Amino acid sequence: MNARTDPAVLSALQALPEASFATTASGISVPYVNCGEGEPLLFVHGSLCDYRYWSAQILPLARQFRCIAPSLSHYWPAVDAFVQGEFSWEAHVAEMAEFIEALDISPVHLVGHSRGGCVAFHLAREHPRLVKTLTLADPGGPLQVSPQPAAASLPPATNALRTRVAELIEMGEIEPGLELFVDSVSMPGFWQKSTPAFRRMAIDNALTVPKQLRDPLPAYTRDAARDIKCRTLLIDGQKSPRMFRNNVDKLAEWIEFADRQTIAGASHGMNVASPAAFNRAIQAFAGAW
Repeated sequence: MNARTDPAVLSALQALPEASFATTASGISVPYVNCGEGEPLLFVHGSLCDYRYWSAQILPLARQFRCIAPSLSHYWPAVDAFVQGEFSWEAHVAEMAEFIEALDISPVHLVGHSRGGCVAFHLAREHPRLVKTLTLADPGGPLQVSPQPAAASLPPATNALRTRVAELIEMGEIEPGLELFVDSVSMPGFWQKSTPAFRRMAIDNALTVPKQLRDPLPAYTRDAARDIKCRTLLIDGQKSPRMFRNNVDKLAEWIEFADRQTIAGASHGMNVASPAAFNRAIQAFAGAW
């Protein structure tokens, strides 16, 4: 995702296994890539992404695990006109639970990034028997530290920016909208420095952004975090935006069996920009359980 990314990482897009499809109990056809043998390691992507986002993890970690990376419904390679069901984080939680059951792979080592971290968090809460360990990398969503019942939300400036992103994309101004969005969740100038492979993936998934901005993620709370009973690894990038690092700080404090790791020099896309460090963290954590 940046100009200094190892060329071997970029070529991994071409090296991915051919996609397979699993039909869930609800009738959703989930595309996924599958590689390796061993305990299942399931990756859940975030905004603007799909199973291609995990290219730098799948082959290296397949030496020890059975690596499985699905694309959530409404994301590439699905054709939007033929996608059934609503677009929501709750629907994606249910979809991933049914996907695990369809493949008969539980319990899994579950890894979620950004919006996918929210999906993974609630999957582990609601379906604990399906999850052996949980890894959350820069988990997305607001943070509620007050015990007051009022719903937490993202800062007004963030919501205003994301409203503008949705407007640009819906007007057909795809790249300006993506640049605004990607720079806001990583760092200024990130879109211009990103690789052609990442830009292609983001453009392929651009139409999901207005949908997700109309589906705000739930707040992380102490009570919700206490529902996580499996071993959990929280990962952030040293240069990740503050809202993600705040989420990692609090979840590492609130989840009973939690470890914490920061990827030096990395921002929000730490698993692509610093794949060796990210993969070592996953391998050491999941491999220990």
